[in-house]
Amino acid sequence: MWALQPLLRRKLQRRGREEAGYLHAVEERFGHYAQPTHPSLIEGGYVWVHAVSLGETRAAAVLLEALRAAQPDIRILLTHGTATGRAQGVSLLQDGDVQVWQPWDTPAAVQRFLAQFKPHIGIVLETELWPNWVVQCNKAHVPLVLVNARLSEKSMRQAQRLAWLSRPAYQGLSAVLAQTQADAERLSALGAKVDGVFGNLKFDAKPDATQLALAHTWKQKLKRPVLLFSSSREGEEVMWLDTLQALKDAPLDHRDHLHAVHWLLVPRHPQRFDDVATLMAERGWKVSRRSQWTDGPETDHSDDVDTIWLGDSLGEMALYYGLSDAALLGGSFAPLGGQNLIESTACGCPVVMGPHTFNFAEAAQLAQEAGAALRVEDMAQAVTTALQMVRSDLDERAHVQACMAFSQAHRGAAQRTAEALRPYLKTN
Repeated sequence: MWALQPLLRRKLQRRGREEAGYLHAVEERFGHYAQPTHPSLIEGGYVWVHAVSLGETRAAAVLLEALRAAQPDIRILLTHGTATGRAQGVSLLQDGDVQVWQPWDTPAAVQRFLAQFKPHIGIVLETELWPNWVVQCNKAHVPLVLVNARLSEKSMRQAQRLAWLSRPAYQGLSAVLAQTQADAERLSALGAKVDGVFGNLKFDAKPDATQLALAHTWKQKLKRPVLLFSSSREGEEVMWLDTLQALKDAPLDHRDHLHAVHWLLVPRHPQRFDDVATLMAERGWKVSRRSQWTDGPETDHSDDVDTIWLGDSLGEMALYYGLSDAALLGGSFAPLGGQNLIESTACGCPVVMGPHTFNFAEAAQLAQEAGAALRVEDMAQAVTTALQMVRSDLDERAHVQACMAFSQAHRGAAQRTAEALRPYLKTN
């Protein structure tokens, strides 16, 4: 890890050309900080919460709300690994809180981080486990707890191949609060002290009401349903465009289903927005970008039927889900493990998912069993299934109702997790 530091700097420079956030406060990643420690925390210390990227930061928001409700005077040290996570995390800060990059996993960087901020607990969300974090926190007597913890079969096999490194790290955690029973069993097999199954924090996240209201307003102007391809990953857009082209060349039942809906695409990673727009244009589609909309998508043009809407904005997934009648789940059509479908169902947007959902296996299975999601074999079947769903008002309404019931049934993880963390939180 020490030897890789020059490569990390080079990577940050490269990423920074596409996302300027990666060039901000680079030295923080190596344990060098410009800001002084907040004077009120010399004795008490921070509650360190690590949320590596955007999804974990949204889960952190739910947990922080529950922690602050139980103990309003806590002060948060919020760390991230990605620019999108850090940008989202700004909205979670209150007076006296601090936000910095996660320390690179060398003994020296982690020691400087702990000496600077003196956290009295580290709360790490979902999957992030760094061996030197564990070792140095144990030396500094800082309990490190993995919450909303998940571990796929694939990740467990990888960890088992590196058991000499992973097992001491898992064993060194003070506690693990698992999402599901399957996660708990896999984490226990690696030596983690699993305190129980607490559910998924993301079920407690409430969709942005302002965005949903705006989506409803825009939707009133539309004459056709909207089909969303959400959080698409590299390679999947090509599959999707190939499927749309096949529909154009050979319409189902000799009917123009392709132009019976509006198509909306939201790539997972913002640095790919321009590349995806170029790809669609090269395939003969006109592209209407969210960043250029003033009062919703333009739908008055005669050539609108050959237009794909591109969601090229951050933090607006509730708007996109609210605008859509069904969503294809990105990351599930290539062997990438899928993306989180909980936000989609919370917005009442049914999901059509491909075969690869191993990163969110239980949530995907539960959503399928509840009727909030449908499983298909490939992209072509996904598109035709989604088209069939939105063409049938009765079918769509049933799936929307299933989404709302599914979301409601699985709430409560935030309160359970906050209660489990209470013994670790110092009181003034």
